[in-house]
Parts: sequence; structure tokens; C-alpha cells
Amino acid sequence: MTSSIRAVPITRRPDRQLVQLLALGTAQVLAWASSTYLPAILGTAIAAELQISRGTFFAAFSLSLVVMALVGPLVGRRIDRTGGRRVLLCSNLALASGLLMLAFASGIFSLYAAWCVIGLGMGLGLYDALFATLVQQYGKSAGRLIVGVTLIGGFASTVGWPLSSWMLEHWGWRWCCAAWALLQMCVALPLHYRYASNRRSGDAALTSTSTPTLACAVKLASPEATAQPQAPGRRDVAYLCLFSGATAFVTSAMAVHLPTLLSLNGATAAQALFAATLLGPAQVAARLAEYGLTQHAKIRPLTTARIATALHPAACLVLGGLGGLAAAPLAGIFFALLHGAGNGMISIARGVLPLALFGPVGYGALTGKLALFARTMQACALFAFVLILDGGGLKPALLLSGGLSLAAFFALCKLRVGVL
Repeated sequence: MTSSIRAVPITRRPDRQLVQLLALGTAQVLAWASSTYLPAILGTAIAAELQISRGTFFAAFSLSLVVMALVGPLVGRRIDRTGGRRVLLCSNLALASGLLMLAFASGIFSLYAAWCVIGLGMGLGLYDALFATLVQQYGKSAGRLIVGVTLIGGFASTVGWPLSSWMLEHWGWRWCCAAWALLQMCVALPLHYRYASNRRSGDAALTSTSTPTLACAVKLASPEATAQPQAPGRRDVAYLCLFSGATAFVTSAMAVHLPTLLSLNGATAAQALFAATLLGPAQVAARLAEYGLTQHAKIRPLTTARIATALHPAACLVLGGLGGLAAAPLAGIFFALLHGAGNGMISIARGVLPLALFGPVGYGALTGKLALFARTMQACALFAFVLILDGGGLKPALLLSGGLSLAAFFALCKLRVGVL
């Protein structure tokens, strides 16, 4: 009787974890689509109506990333202490408030104030905060759930850009912002309330012993899985900061300026938007491939991260080498696919590498520190990249983003590999 009763939660746990992944992944799609991916579609229209330059608008967006960077360490420590549910719920409130403020913006001051509030919501609710929440609940086994959430979250650009474009065309940018705020309150907030956990790290060991499959259970029971990770070292943290900062610069620049970048290569607005929407499928496909490589082919996460950082320079070579109007659509498609694949794998690496290197203890505080560096680089990226695009054009922009990705690749090559 006792054994049959205990078997019930174990057999139901895979379904519960699947529902949790779907819910939290959907909330991430809404969070990214209504924040990071919003300026690429609405930036020009907002700047025109408020009679400001595009550079001024993207400086406001950069300010939101500075706010996001500043709250990162505090958010990480808070999740380490109390779990992530309240933090994620606050992110929905902040994003909705900021979007409504943006919808009613009438000048530079109100525009900048709105993006500061949106930046607070981004710091409270995007991947870093969610990854820390999952690590608090599941411990070292959270790596699989991080992959699962990013598989769904990878469709943020695929959903966000076309939907924002449709709302901009039919409703205008103000009602578009209001609609995203409504989705935050009516969809994302209930999902976080129901499926985000406040479990502390002490529960992670218990949870990780009840894994969905027998293969996972054997893996967790193996000596390798129970080996204690090494303590953080300054050298490794420095290389992780370089990796996080360089890739964050490229990710942010492409998330906002990819349609413009492809247009400078000769693509029409429709062709550039179509190519940009391929980012989502490419990210998801790459994350599935990475899961297969790490779980079945036993390829180390560090190896897949190195592959990921090499894909953006390859994409730059493709776009720079296939210039001209005739090849512009094809070049844009290949660029979006290669960059999207690399970016999809990098999103996982940012969450998995600190966990694999240093373990779940203090994970939130560590990723908060990395986020401080990464978000600062993101803030610089938005304003710097638009100046390079407007002043120098396509080739200097490709040289900058490709060079930073190579620097991230170098940093990963210098990381220790004994625990990975």
C-alpha cells in the first residue's frame, strides 16, 4: 500500500514538469516580445511621432538595459534567499506599468521614465531570473529544464516581431504597447503565479531524485553527477564575464537592429522582416541539436558553447560575401539562420556553464554579477550599433559584431575543462 501511494507523484511528475515548462516558456515569450524585441518594430514610429532622432530613442532603450544590469545582482541574491515566484510576479507588474507609461509618452522625459520601468521588469523577469528560480527548485538537474524553457522562449522574435508589426499597422504604436501590457497582466502574471516556485535549494536534492526518466535517474545517481564542483576562481569568472559581455553585445545589437542590417545589404523591408523571423526557429532547432549532443552524444556543454560563438562570425562572412541586390534575400536568410542557431545555444550556455562550473550554491548571486557586466554591454550595444550603422554602414557593423564573437570564443577556450 505504501509503495503504491508513493508511486503516484513519481508517475505524474513528468506531466507536471512539462506543464511548468510550457507555462514558464510562454511567459518568457511574452516578456521578450514586449521588451527587448519591441524597439526594432516600434522605434522608428515612436521617434517620428515624438519628434526625436532614432539615436535618442535607442538611448532610452539603452537606459532600460542599464537599469536591468543594476538590479541583476540584487535579484539574484533575492532568489537565492527566498525563491523566484514573487520576483517574477513583480516583473509582470513592472513590464505592464512600463508599457502603459510608454503608450502615454509625450516627450523625452516620459519616454525615458517608461523605459526605466520596463528595464526594471526585464531585470526581474527575463532568462537570468528564471534560470535562478529553476536552479533553486531543481538544483543541478535544472540544466534540462533551462534547455526546455529556452526551446519555447526561442520563438519570442518569431511571435513578437510579426505581431508587433501587425498591431503597429492596424492600431498604431500606442495601442500596441497597451496590448502587450494587457498580455502581461492577463496571461504572463497568472502563469507565474501558478507555476513559478518559491522552493529553496534545500528542496532541490529531493526534487532531483524524482526525475522523469529512468535514464535521468541513473545519470543523477552516478558518481560524476554527484561530484562536487570546484569553487569559483577569479580567472574563470573573468573569462565568463568576457563571454557574457561580448555575446550580450551581439545578441542585443541583432535583436534590435537585424532588420536594418539586412536592409543595408539590399533586402526589402518585407524580405528583412521574413529573414528576421527565422531567428526563432533557428534558435529552437539549435537548442534541440545541443540537447541531443549533450545528452546522447555526451558532448560537453563547453564544446557546444564554443561552436555557438563561432556561428555568428560565420554568418558575418556570409552576409559580407554575398552582397548585392540579387543575393540579398538569400544572404539575409543564411545570416539569420546561422546567427539564430548560435544565439539559441548561447542562451543555454549562459545558464548552464555557471551551474556546471560552480554548482547550484550561490548560483543566483553569480549569474547576477555576470548579468551586471552583460547588461551593461547590451546597453552600450544599442546606441553604439545604431551610430555605426548610420555612420559607417554594413561592413563596420559586421566587423564589430564578428570580432566580439571571436573574443567570446577565445574566452571559452581559456576556461578550465576539468569539471565540464
